[in-house]
Amino acid sequence: MLKSVAVIVVPHFSLFEFGTAYEVFGIDRSAREGGVPAFDFRVCAPEPGDIPLKGGLSMNVTLGLEATADADLVIMTPYGRDEDVHEDVLEALRAAHARGAWVMSICSGAFALARAGLLDGRRCTTHWHYSNELAARYPDVIVDENVLYVQDGNLVTSAGTAAGIDASLHLVRVELGAGVAASIARDMVVPPHRDGGQAQFIERPMPSCGSAPMEELLRWMVMHLDEEHTVNELANRLHMSPRTFARRFRSETGTTPAAWLNSQRVLRAQELLEATDLNIDEIAREAGFGHSVLLRHHFAKVLDTSPQLYRRTFRGQLASAV
Repeated sequence: MLKSVAVIVVPHFSLFEFGTAYEVFGIDRSAREGGVPAFDFRVCAPEPGDIPLKGGLSMNVTLGLEATADADLVIMTPYGRDEDVHEDVLEALRAAHARGAWVMSICSGAFALARAGLLDGRRCTTHWHYSNELAARYPDVIVDENVLYVQDGNLVTSAGTAAGIDASLHLVRVELGAGVAASIARDMVVPPHRDGGQAQFIERPMPSCGSAPMEELLRWMVMHLDEEHTVNELANRLHMSPRTFARRFRSETGTTPAAWLNSQRVLRAQELLEATDLNIDEIAREAGFGHSVLLRHHFAKVLDTSPQLYRRTFRGQLASAV
């Protein structure tokens, strides 16, 4: 179970990305509602003392890398120069991974994981600005720049800035359940879960739209997932011809109405699997699939898993112990 978190900082690390990890794991919320435990949060550096940050600030760090030795989660924060990452940092990351601890990078922190050899043959992500460089420098690493974060085994890599929050909440969901993650997210005033993952639980942002009428239609569709929607009906709601509507829908969402609806129905099913005790048939009806056979088909197609396995994974260890 996730109890202790060690965050590694090196010279010229980014304060904001460090702050995303601190907001999730460093604040004691155990006295509040929601069953959130108090995490043992540690900040460590290869050479303790005043560590310079980007922007001319500094942070006094008192712990060395020994703080990672028994941590359940080791987080590598983003940094500016590879020469700031000593070999002992790489060894600490390797050791954490070897003993089965979670190892997570935020933004360009993925470069340290790649240098340590942890990402060879694995899928990962980083900020889109650095993705081509990461792929070029480490050709054995499979870099996906189009996602918020990727989990591959006990390794989690996240894209830039606020994606560190998404990755951190993902780990909370896996280890402690959706309820605990939702409590932390509510306290932070952020979404508890941005669109569930795929084979390695890859999170993707919601497709955005360029027009208010289409945004309104999408919200209406989400509220009526249990109904059938034809292109003709949807086009009429926007006072368009079916052909014009289909073209506009794809240009603004990147997909077809049927595919978009199915993706939203899968998302709704994920929420029900995490937060309710409804059986698979009931969830299929609530999500708009009608039959459990269709639910299982789309779960396998989109997520490469079954509803039952997804529920066991994302109800977390606390939920499975109830």
